[in-house]
Amino acid sequence: MNKTLLAGMLMILPSAIIAQTAIDAYSISQNDLRGSARFMSMGGAFTALGGDISTLNQNPGGIGVYRSSDISATLDITMHSSKFIGGDGSNTINKTRVACNNFGYIGTVNLGSNSVMPFFNWGASYSRTASFDRRYRGSIGSINTSLTNYVADYTNGVSPSEMWTDDYNKYNPYWADNYPVWLSTLMYTGAAINPVTKNATRYAGLFNYGEDPATGAETIKSTGNAYADVVEKGYIDEYAINFGGNVSDMVYWGIGFGITDVEFRQYAYYSENIQNANVSAGLLGGTVRGDADYTLANYKRIYGSGFNFKAGVIIKPINEFRIGLAVHTPTYYNLSYEGSGQMKYYYNSPDYNNPVSGNAYTDDGYLREFDWKSRTPWRLMVGAAGVIGGRGIISADYEYRATNDIKVQDYDGNNFNDINGDIKTYYKASHIFRLGAEYRVTPQFSVRAGYMYETSPVTTEAMRGHTMNGNRPEPTMVYTSGPDDTETNPSYTFDKSTNYITCGLGYRYKNFYADLAYVHRHRSSKYSAFTDYVENNPNEYIYVSAPTAKVTDNNNSLVLTVGVRF
Repeated sequence: MNKTLLAGMLMILPSAIIAQTAIDAYSISQNDLRGSARFMSMGGAFTALGGDISTLNQNPGGIGVYRSSDISATLDITMHSSKFIGGDGSNTINKTRVACNNFGYIGTVNLGSNSVMPFFNWGASYSRTASFDRRYRGSIGSINTSLTNYVADYTNGVSPSEMWTDDYNKYNPYWADNYPVWLSTLMYTGAAINPVTKNATRYAGLFNYGEDPATGAETIKSTGNAYADVVEKGYIDEYAINFGGNVSDMVYWGIGFGITDVEFRQYAYYSENIQNANVSAGLLGGTVRGDADYTLANYKRIYGSGFNFKAGVIIKPINEFRIGLAVHTPTYYNLSYEGSGQMKYYYNSPDYNNPVSGNAYTDDGYLREFDWKSRTPWRLMVGAAGVIGGRGIISADYEYRATNDIKVQDYDGNNFNDINGDIKTYYKASHIFRLGAEYRVTPQFSVRAGYMYETSPVTTEAMRGHTMNGNRPEPTMVYTSGPDDTETNPSYTFDKSTNYITCGLGYRYKNFYADLAYVHRHRSSKYSAFTDYVENNPNEYIYVSAPTAKVTDNNNSLVLTVGVRF
C-alpha cells in the first residue's frame, strides 16, 4: 500500500461536503464520567448524596445539602490509549492531555434556624462533560470487496454525463437538481468507478469478484488490503447555574440551567490497495485488469451551542438514609456543519503506456455552510445512599438515557424524518449503573472507590450489520449521508459497553480540602469502512460484508481537586 498518500492530506482538503446524519447526532450527545475528584473516585454515584460541586451537572437537588459556601477547581491528567485490531494484527496509539475540566462556586444564604427553609443556595460552574479526543489507525487485512464496488452499485442507472462534462468544466453536484450524489461524483472523476462499457449507465468497482463486469466471463479474482486512520478532536463544555435549598433539613431541592458549547472535528482516511483490479480502459471505455491504490480523505466539523434544564430532589427520611431523583431535559442545539473531501489515486495496467494518478475533488472548490438543529436524549436518574456508623457511605445510582429519542431538524425547525428514523434503527436507550463508597479513616483522611457501567446504545441489528430473513441475512443499511447526499465519508464507529473503575483519597484541614482520584475507562467499538449491503444483481442474492475492525479505548486519568469552604 502506498502509505505516502496519507501524508500531508490534512492541509489540502479544499472542497466542502455538508450533511448531518444519525451518526453525527449521536456523536454530540455523549457524556463522560467527569467532575470533581471526589465525585469521580466514587463512580459518580451522587444522585442521593449532593454536597459536591459536580451535582450542579447531575442532581441539582444536591446544592440544597450545602451549609457553607464552596469554591473549587479540578485538574485532570488523562493518558489516552487506543488500539485498532484488524485482520493484520493491532496498532496502539498513546497520548497524554492535561486540562482544567471543572471549577465553580456555590454560595449559601442562612435564612435562620427557625425557618422552614433554613438555607437558600446558588451556584455556578464550568465543566467539560465530554471529550472526543482519540486517534486510531491500522491495517484491516485482506478484503473481499471494495468501497468502490458499493459506490458503483448505488450509482447504477446514472449517466456518466451527470457526473462529468469535460476537463474545463467538471461537474459540481452542489448545483444539481436531480442527482446530487457527491461520493459517486468523487469516485467517478477519480476513476474508482467506471462504466462497464463506454457511456454505459452500469458501473464496475475496482474489486473483481472473478468475472468480467461487462460480459460475465470468468477472470482472476482481485486481492487486496485496506488501511484506516481516524483522528477525532473536540469537547462538550457546560456552564451551569443552579438554585436550591432544603425544607426542614429533610427535603433538598434544586433547579438548574445549562448552557453548552460543542466542538467536534474528525479527520478520516481510508485506503485500499487492490491487485487484478477493474481499472479504467481510458478513452476505449470499459475496464482492464491492473493494480489500484487510492486514499479517500474526509474532514468534518460540527460546532454550536445549546441549552438545557435540570431539576432534582434528595429526601432524607432519617439521618442514615437518602433517596435522590433528577431529570434532565434534552439539550437543544443550534449547530453548524462544515466538511471537505478528496481522493488521491494511482492506477497501473499493462494496457497503459504510463500509470494514471492524481487528485479528485467533489465540488471543484465550492464552499457551502450548513446550519441545523439537534435535540439530545432526555435523562432520568434515581439513587439511594446510606451512612454507616457515621464514618462510611455507600451509594448506588441508576440512569436512563433515551438515546433513541435524539431528534434532528433543519435550521427552521422542520424534522428530518429519514434521519430520525435512522436514529431509532441504529440506537436504543442506554442504561447506566453507578456504585460508590467512602470511608473516613480519620477526621482528616478518607478513602474511596467506585464503579460505573454503561450499556451499549447501539441496536443488535445495527451492531452486527444485518437481520435474518429465514436463513438469509438482510443488511441493516447504515447511512452516513444527509438529505442532500453531500457526505463522502462512508465509515462509522458503533460503541459497545463502557466501564469505569475508580478510586481515590480525600484530605480535609479546617476549611481547606484536597481530593485525588484515579479513573480507568474501558470502551470497545466496532469500526466499519462502509455499510453492509446487497449487490444490485438481478440474477442472484449477494450479501456483501464491509471490512471491519475492533477499536478499544483504555484511558487512565489522575484527577486533583482543591477547594475551600467558608
